[in-house]
Amino acid sequence: MKESINPDYYANEVRLRRSTHKGAFLIVEGSSDARFYRQQIDADHCQIVVAQNRDMALKVLGILQKDPAPDVIAIVDKDFDELDGTLPDLPNLFFTDTHDLETLLLQSPALDKLLNEFASEDKLARFGQNLREMLLISGSMIGYLRWISKQDAMGLTFEGIDFPKFVGDLMLKTNEVQLIEEVKNKSQRPGINTAGLQERLKQQKNDSHDLWQICCGHDLISILSVGLRRAIGSRKPNDITPDILERSLRLAYEQVYFQKTQLYGAIALWQTNHPTYQIFP
Repeated sequence: MKESINPDYYANEVRLRRSTHKGAFLIVEGSSDARFYRQQIDADHCQIVVAQNRDMALKVLGILQKDPAPDVIAIVDKDFDELDGTLPDLPNLFFTDTHDLETLLLQSPALDKLLNEFASEDKLARFGQNLREMLLISGSMIGYLRWISKQDAMGLTFEGIDFPKFVGDLMLKTNEVQLIEEVKNKSQRPGINTAGLQERLKQQKNDSHDLWQICCGHDLISILSVGLRRAIGSRKPNDITPDILERSLRLAYEQVYFQKTQLYGAIALWQTNHPTYQIFP
């Protein structure tokens, strides 16, 4: 059913809702984003519209901007657009500070609260490294590979990759060759030259890049899940799946954290300039 829904469907949904709701509308990419932003907004004055994905959210916003009422905003992940210099230029469009919503959560004290719940204090102390930095370093290799796949139109598949196959369970380091082989297998592309892709990765990396923009939050959370099994915890895999950790991060994230983000500041300024509509309490 969802495959047949086009942007006009969501745009018309907003138009219908306007008959009973006179406030603002916030378009988000998916259901997990909606669960997060629902905790940040004033639900009495702002309603959330869940699009299927980032591209759909952008198209719906574009359609609704043709309507007279400036009551619709959208929040989407930056992904690699800022790095590529291709951020969409649409009025009332806002972006996460970091690569995506999940990296925004991991950058905040919500990660520390999660570790208090799931990690071993002794193992964390013995780990001997800044966990956030380790996650970023390990996850950046996957992030760069994702970026290359996008830039070079390779169409590589990352969904469902098995992180323990290439992430060490003690130091959480990513093995480049094992990562490439896992992605090749998942993509059913055995003909890709591993050495050639390693060279391409070497060319893509740059010390000036902000790894919070390179790394995909889902990847970092999957690496964290591996770490909580042995390196920094002794949890059973079923107790610390990426879905469980993402939900825990959302629950641990406090509104005061969000109020310190650039995203909050940008929307608060929009709200000041559009006093008819209220997004935040």
